[in-house]
Parts: sequence; structure tokens; C-alpha cells
Amino acid sequence: MKKNIGNIFALGAYISWAVFPIYWKMLGGIDPLQLSSHRIIWSFLLLVLFLFVTKQSKDFLSQAWNFETIKIYSLAGVLLATNWSIYVYAVTSGHIVETSLGYFINPLVSVLLGVVFLHEKMRPFQWLAALFAAIGVIYLTLTVGTIPYIALGLALSFGMYGFLKKRSKLNSTFGLTLETGVLFIPALFYVLYSETTGNPSFGTSSINFRLLLIGGGLVTTIPLIMFAQAAKLIPLSHLGFFQYVTPTVTFLLGVYLYGEPFDHTHLIGFGLVWFGLLIFIVESVTVLLQKKES
Repeated sequence: MKKNIGNIFALGAYISWAVFPIYWKMLGGIDPLQLSSHRIIWSFLLLVLFLFVTKQSKDFLSQAWNFETIKIYSLAGVLLATNWSIYVYAVTSGHIVETSLGYFINPLVSVLLGVVFLHEKMRPFQWLAALFAAIGVIYLTLTVGTIPYIALGLALSFGMYGFLKKRSKLNSTFGLTLETGVLFIPALFYVLYSETTGNPSFGTSSINFRLLLIGGGLVTTIPLIMFAQAAKLIPLSHLGFFQYVTPTVTFLLGVYLYGEPFDHTHLIGFGLVWFGLLIFIVESVTVLLQKKES
């Protein structure tokens, strides 16, 4: 039962993230760092309101108010803010396709994180999958002429975030509240600074634009709570399979809805990454089936 609920949460989170470019494109007229700051501010306020309404505020404070917990979730918050800022910049500057590349390679990054930090052993076909993905990234770097910083930044920041969330002690709502809480003051300071130094995003905007900014807290919070809950209920290896939903839909949005370039050079580079992922998926499914049979 828990696994089925976890699967539903995971699917809901990744589908929501898949269509995020449509929402953030509507807010593309402001500085990406300001937009990320607004996401932090409104997400935190929404979560605090939710805790008060559901009478969980005392439980949150009792569980969260210790140095070790604050330290872990502060790091998670920084990783989350980094991921948000990179993503918003990419979407609003016409790099949606590259964001899909980042989330295509993210599952392989998660496996590598297990090797580096947990001293887990990668199976031969997992190494082969990682090799093809690396060749694809290197090919794109050499042919396009620049390292795909957006893709690598998204994959690393979110991979590390997922790694920390898997080992966190707080429940999903408490965890996200603390993550956004430790960043609330810096985010608020940056927004106020921008509003008073000639680069406003809220004070001079239309009511519809302001509502979209505030609504960013809602569309940000709900998928993250679902993701964090899924990470608690299902194995990380299972969670990884759902990750392909987001980059696939995002890729299609970038190419067919927003008309971003995707020529034969991109096809070869992405094709190598996709082939690596295919090896990874087939190998993972085979191992899972063998474990069930035994």
C-alpha cells in the first residue's frame, strides 16, 4: 500500500515538473534570481500557513529546532535554491531542451553519488550506461563549443538534493518548511533590494503578474512535497524510473511548443545519452526481476 502511494506521489511530482516551463515562461520578464527568491518567499509563507491551519507548528518546532537538523536542511535548501535558479534562468532564456538533458542524466548522477558517498558498487552495465552518457555530454561540448553547464548544474544540484532528502529525518512538509525558512531572510532581502534599486518585479507589476508570482509558491511547494514523500516511501532505485517523465515531456515542450533548435548534432549527443539510459533501465529492471524471483 505504501509503495503504491509512493508511486502516485512520484508520478504527480514529475508530471508537475514536466509542465513547469509553461508557467515560468509567463514570468520570464524578471531577473531569474528574483524569481527564485519569490519562489522561496511565497513557498515558505504558504507552508507556515499550512502548519498553523493543521496545528502542526509546535511539532515542527520541536523536531526542527536543533543544530544538526538545521545544518542538514540548510545545505538541502542551498542545493534547492541553486537548482531553482539554474532552471528558471534556462527556461526564461530559451534553454528548455538543455534542462531536459540535465534531468535525463540525473538518474546516473544519483547512482554515482551512491558510489562516492556510500561506497556502493556499480554493476558493469551501470558503468557502461554512465560511459555512454558521458560520451554524449562530451560530444555536445566539443561540437557545440561550450560545456552544457545548465544540464550538469541541474543534474548535480538535484541529485545531491534527492540524496539528502532520502536520508532526512523530518517529514516532507516539515523538511521543505525548514529548507525555505533558512533561505527566507536572504530571499526577502534580495527582493526588497531589487525593488528599491530600480529593478522592481512586484511593486510595479500588474495584478495578474503579481498573482503569478505568488502562485509560484503553490506550484513549487506541492510537487516538492510529493517528491519528498515519495522518497520516503519507495526505494531510490524505483524513484529513479519516474525521473524520465519530466525530461521527456520537457524536451517535447522545448522543441515542439517553443521551437528551440535541435539539429543532427544535438540528436547524436542526446542519442548517446538516451542509449546509456536505455542500458541503465533494462539492466535495472533485469536486476529487480531477478531479485523477485529469488
